Amino acid sequence: MLHKSDKGQPLYADSAYTGEKQKKVIRKHRLKNKVHEKGYRGKPLTDKQKAKNYIKSKTRVRVEHVFGFMEQSMNGLTVKSVGIVRATGIIGLINLTYNLFRFEQVHRLNLCKA
Repeated sequence: MLHKSDKGQPLYADSAYTGEKQKKVIRKHRLKNKVHEKGYRGKPLTDKQKAKNYIKSKTRVRVEHVFGFMEQSMNGLTVKSVGIVRATGIIGLINLTYNLFRFEQVHRLNLCKA
């Protein structure tokens, strides 16, 4: 799902996407590597690595919550349609629905600063 215009963009990902193969792909597409570091048996993460993962998580969580909501509350993210135009429309409606739910939640919990 990488595109040529993504050059220079940060790539945030889970520690499952670590390794030499992934690093080569990230370098090939000239992305900024923001993939979580992974500990191994007998070689746990250092405090510095944990701190870096914590910083990366602050960005990742904003996206993960959206996908988590869609997966749990909206019966998943599978789009079953014929054609890119219909699929794009369905995805747009899914995003609109999420935004409406989030708007209601922000107002209900009085999270807006206006």
